[in-house]
Formats: sequence, C-alpha cells, structure tokens
Amino acid sequence: MTAAMKSPSTHALPIKGLSCASCVGRAERALAAVPGVIAAHVNLATERADVQAEANLDRLLLVAAIEKAGYDVPQQQIDLAIEGMTCASCVGRVERALGAVPGVSAAHVNLATERATVTGHVDPARLIAAVGAVGFDAYERRAVEDDSTAARRDAEAATLRRDVMIAAALTLPVFVLEMGSHMIPALHHLIMATIGTQANWLLQFALTTLVLAFPGIRFYAHGFPALLRGAPDMNSLVAVGTLAAYGYSMVATFAPALLPAGTVNVYYEAAAVIVTLILVGRYLETRAKGRTSQAIQRLIGLQVKTARVRRGEDLAEMSIEDVIPGDVIELRPGERVPVDGAVIEGESYIDESMITGEPVPVVKTAGAEVVGGTVNQTGALAFRATAVGGDTMLAQIIRMVEAAQGSKLPIQAMVDRVTLWFVPAVMATALLTFGIWVVFGPSPALTFALVNAVAVLIIACPCAMGLATPTSIMVGTGRGAEMGVLFRKGEALQQLRDTRVVAFDKTGTLTEGKPALTDLEVTAGFTREDVLRKVAAVEARSEHPIARAIVDAAKGEGLTLPALSAFDSLTGFGVAAMVESQQVEIGADRYMVSLGLDVGPFAATAERLATEGKSPLYAAIDGKLAAIIAVADPIKPTTPQAIRALHDLGLRVAMVTGDNQRTAQAIADQLGIDHVVAEVLPDGKVDAVRDLRTRYGKLAFVGDGINDAPALAEADVGIAIGTGTDIAIEAADVVLMAGTLQAVPNAIALSKATIRNIKQNLFWAFAYNTALIPVAAGALWPAFGLLLSPIFAAGAMALSSVFVLTNALRLRGWMPPVTQGKELA
Repeated sequence: MTAAMKSPSTHALPIKGLSCASCVGRAERALAAVPGVIAAHVNLATERADVQAEANLDRLLLVAAIEKAGYDVPQQQIDLAIEGMTCASCVGRVERALGAVPGVSAAHVNLATERATVTGHVDPARLIAAVGAVGFDAYERRAVEDDSTAARRDAEAATLRRDVMIAAALTLPVFVLEMGSHMIPALHHLIMATIGTQANWLLQFALTTLVLAFPGIRFYAHGFPALLRGAPDMNSLVAVGTLAAYGYSMVATFAPALLPAGTVNVYYEAAAVIVTLILVGRYLETRAKGRTSQAIQRLIGLQVKTARVRRGEDLAEMSIEDVIPGDVIELRPGERVPVDGAVIEGESYIDESMITGEPVPVVKTAGAEVVGGTVNQTGALAFRATAVGGDTMLAQIIRMVEAAQGSKLPIQAMVDRVTLWFVPAVMATALLTFGIWVVFGPSPALTFALVNAVAVLIIACPCAMGLATPTSIMVGTGRGAEMGVLFRKGEALQQLRDTRVVAFDKTGTLTEGKPALTDLEVTAGFTREDVLRKVAAVEARSEHPIARAIVDAAKGEGLTLPALSAFDSLTGFGVAAMVESQQVEIGADRYMVSLGLDVGPFAATAERLATEGKSPLYAAIDGKLAAIIAVADPIKPTTPQAIRALHDLGLRVAMVTGDNQRTAQAIADQLGIDHVVAEVLPDGKVDAVRDLRTRYGKLAFVGDGINDAPALAEADVGIAIGTGTDIAIEAADVVLMAGTLQAVPNAIALSKATIRNIKQNLFWAFAYNTALIPVAAGALWPAFGLLLSPIFAAGAMALSSVFVLTNALRLRGWMPPVTQGKELA
C-alpha cells in the first residue's frame, strides 16, 4: 500500500503570537502550502492549529512552516507509560531511542515510576513506535491518572505471584533430586536404586524445561531480542546464564560423548533455581514499587467520582466529568468536596489536612473557597464550581508530585554513565572468566568454566543501580506531599540539601501580611473597651491601613462604634472628632505635645515598642492622655519555631524587606535572624539574592507575592507559600501548601534525608556489584579454594534490588523536625 492510500493523520499544534484574523489566515496559508497537508484550520481563541495530512508527513515541517510565518510553536511535554523495563540498561536504551526521534529535545525515563517524559515537537505515535522498536510497550498517559496504574501493578504482582508458585512447585523436585543426592548419601542411594541416573536426569530435564518455558519465558522473550539488537539488559544476563547451564545439561543428558571425560554433569537445578529466585525477587520488587507510589495513589483516591448538581430547579447526581465551571453543587456533612469552588450558601468546617497537612478544620462561609478532595465536617454547603477536571488544585498537586517523582537528580548522571556499559561489561567479564578457567582451571576445567561464567552473569544486578535514585525520590517526594510540601521540580531535593542560607521575604511570609492592632494600654480612669470603641469610631472615617486595623480590632471584639461629629484631619499630626460629646484626638507624640499633654507615663511602653520596630500612636479624650496604641504587621505564630529549626539544621537565616533598617533590625532581633537586607525596592530583591549567595553559598528564597517571583526564580531553590499568588508559585521549585513556615525546615530536612538514602542505595548497588562479580568469577579460589554457586548468585541478585527498595521505603516513616506546634528533639 502506498503512503497516499494510508489513512490521513491529524496534528494538533499550539501557536503563540496570533493576534487577529489576518494572523489566522497567514498561519493557515503557511500550513496549507506544506506538501502533504490536506486541510488546515487555525483557531484564534484556542491558539491552536488542527492539520489533516498524509500519514507520513513529518510534524517538524508543519512547525517550520508556522515559525517561518512569524509565529511560535511551544514545545510540548508528552508523558508515556513504559512497560517491560527491568533494569538501568533498559532505561538507557529507551532514552536513546526516544532521543533519536526527530523533533525531540529532551527525554527522561524513570525505572521506578515506569514513565518517560519527552519534550519537543513530535507526534506521540512516533515516540510509541520508537519505544516498540527497542522491545518495550508504551502508551500515552492521561493528564491525571486514575487508579488504573495501581490496578495494572496489582495485576502484574498477581501474575508474578502465580508464576513464582508454579516455578517453585516445579523447581523443588529438581533441587531435591540433584542437590539432595549430593548432600544426603541415603537419598543418593535411594535414587540410584530406584530410578537411576539417566531417569533422574530426564525427570530434571522435563521439570526444568517447564520452568524455563512457562514462568521463565519472559527472560528469553525480552533478553535475546535485546542481545541481538546489541543492547543487552538484565534479562539478557539471566537468559544467557540459565540457557548455558540448561544447554550444557542437555548435552550431558542426551549426548554425553561430546563432552570431555570427567565433565559429564547436569546443572538443571541451577537453571531452575535461578529462574525461581529471580522471579521471587521480581515479585517482591513489584510489591515494593507499589508501596513507593502510595502517596500518589492516596492523592488520586481523593478524587470524587460524582457530584450533586443543581440544574435549574432540579438536583441531579452526575459524573464528575460532566460538572462544568459555574455549576452549583450541594455538599452534605461528611462528604468529600468534588471540585474547587466558592461557597454561596451555608456554613461548615472543612478538613483540608489531606491538601495542606494542617490538622485543624477550617470554617467556610459564603465567599470562602473550597478545594476538591477535602472533607466537609458537620454543616451543609452549596458552592459554585470554579475549577474542574485537570484544572483543580488536587489535579495540579498530583501533576506536580508526578513530575517531581519522574525527574532525574544531578547525582543520577554518574549512574547513567556506568549503567550504559554495565551489562556489556558483565558479558565480557563472563566470557573472560570462561576462557581463563578453561585454559588455567583445574580438572574438569570446562565444568568450572561454565559454573563460574554463569555465576558472573547471574550475580550482576543492574536493577539495584537503576532503582537506587528513583525509588528514594518517589518515596521522599510522596512523604513531602503528605506534609503539604510539594516539590515542583525533583532537582530541588538535591539542591535544598546543599543550601547554606535561607532568605525570607518579610511581609506575608514571616508576618501575616496585613496590619493588626498589637498593643493598647490605657491610663487610670479609662477602660480599654471604651477607648477602643471611641478611637475606632474616629478612625473609621479614614482608609489608611493603620486606621482599618484599629476598626477591625474593635469589630473583632464585638464593639459597636458610636456616631461622631466635627471630624477633622490635621496633616502631619493626626485626627480629631466629637464622640458622645467628648473630644477624641489621635496622633503621634508631637500631636500630644502640641495639645499640652505629657506622654511621659507611657515612656517605658514607647521604648519597648520602638525596640520591636513599632511606631506608637497616642489617644487623648476630653483633654486627658487616655492610651498608647501600636499597629504592626504581626509575626506569624509559626515563624520563631521555624527560624530555630533552621538554625538547628546549621543554616543561616536572612530577611529581605522594604522596611526601614530600624524596624527590620528590630524584627530580626526578635526572631534571631542572622542577616538583614532592608529598604529593598521590589526590583532589588534579585540583587539581594545574588549578594547573599556570593557571601554565604547556595541559597533558598522563601516568598509569597508577585514581587517575589524574580527572586524565587533567581535563587538556587525558590520556595513559595501556597497561600500566595499563582505567579510566585509558578516561579518556585517548592510549594508549601499550608502557608506555615515550619514546612521550610521540614522540606530541607526531608531533602537531606532523601539524598542520604539515595547515597546509601548507590553505595550498596555499586559495592555489591564491585565486590561480588570478582567473587563469582572465582577470585577467592586461588587463596581459599572457594567458589560462588550460581544458585547463591541468583539469591544475592534477587535480594539486592529488594534491599534498595526496602531502604527507600524507610523514608515513609521519616518524621519532620518540626511538627504541629512542636519541635522534635
């Protein structure tokens, strides 16, 4: 069939730079001029081109045509699920295959998550075909996965469990017949007296053939094609090793005359036991992998399947996929919130701990925002949907965690270089081992050569090297998500560990971000409530933030503000008015002095406020000094605890603020901050970050506002408060969902624990292979007369990857240095 007769293909391309209808026409004409294009439609509203073309049309030609017309085609990120990978060599092979596809600018493959992330201008079908060409199955993943991933892993574990049971049942008689007769003389005599040597070997042959042909067929189905392509993997090592033992045994059984005298022995039990033990290892590995992704599965489990939606006068229970923004959803006590929205009716408390990590339920009334996946407590609510499907906060959190889990740390680069050549090097070592033993080994040399070469092939474990980094990342980022710490980029895990200084924006990060009444002291003859009521009545006429803070404090205490008259504002001094027939005057100390009042009674209080960086106000009622007042941006309750925890981790703490030096220094002294950068304009924060990095080393910056975004991007690690602006969150590497600063030392401590765990895994993986491959080759024979049986080699190999996974799973029990309101000793 010719290319022209094949079904046409459809390409969807995002386009940036379209501004009007003429742009649309120009882009459509550019696309239509590409040979092979059947039809092209460009949509200005969605900024997308849909192109129908001949099946073999190169997508890059369409991209080039659009760019030549003066528009941009952003690179797409495509996520693929990869099935069939077993070791680090598989990862390298898939990455090279994806990277070779025209239009791919970057490709990262993760063994633990069994995912590939590809960036570039490329059709997913071509990527899937490229993966298929190197012997693996691939399919494109949805924007947000459901629980089908867990179901697939459970099915894989069930299949492996079945195969382990079958293999074990068939292998046990082989092991007893062969090894039992060597170890127990009575059993040897019984076998010789009943069935004899030849029948014994034939029975072992039949049982081993079943083990290799059914439970063990996966090793040969994947291993030999990989070997023929010149890209051997772990399956190839197992396939060659077991088939060598099996083939040698077949010759000994059916054509013993072909073997030298003294070498006619069978090794069926080695082939069968190796396959069984490695299947056991695979089964344990699959179960452990499932546990490493439990954090993601728990997040996915928070997604609600249905919602109760008002449509006109009707109330309908409908699938979550059918809910659209603007729908009004009813929520009963105990139900999970289906989508993001804003409350329009009712009042209730909602448990947001699964999103923020904060255990205290949050009150929700009209106007409050609710987040999909959180749990309604006691009241009934109605809310209007604002984000659905992949746009909800929960969906975005899942994507962030998945992206972090699928990323590669800089520490992985060395592993990738080693594993690229590891399997070929092992096969070369096995051949060398065979040759040396054949030439220099004792009699029967051929037997020794075979056994030791098989042991080398079987003991090598590229799995452990491939799993060492990604499993720890998966568990570490998952544990972070449970605490409300989201790593948007996996690299931040390693960079946070190397941080030497943490710089905080002050307003909204160290502090609450809005002024509040912090101090109010009255003189004898006045009561606090009466003074606050009257002062707030006067300040209610002003829109100044300090005035608003005093009014909010009065309302917050349930005070009713009296009427006033004769309001007057004295520029540079203060304000005055008549309240309940009394003259009320409010202003700075100079205003009181101008009124002939002595502020001396409050001298000690004024001095204390000055050391705290607060500027006092005074109030006079009916010509008498009545009160001293201070309004400030209060420090968050969790801030002092977080600063102490950072110091305990050996880090320096800096504060970057636009406040004057005196106020900033006062706050720094209160909190024990090491370095203050004050009077910084918004565009000067980047320079402050650079200066701090030059002075102290790697830097993490913590902020929440739009003006923090450049500093967050400039820092080695940007940490955004989740209650802050979307722009700040987009610029950050780490997001703290709860909005409390205790998550900062927790994130850094988790980073240190995760990198320490990765190093432990890598040490084990490399030490294991470095130490045991020479032992398997017979390095201990000349000095001690010791050889490693292929059976023990198989057991060691199976357990090595299980060890790595089990060590990574220890991070699930990791405890943060700062918990809710407490610091751990």
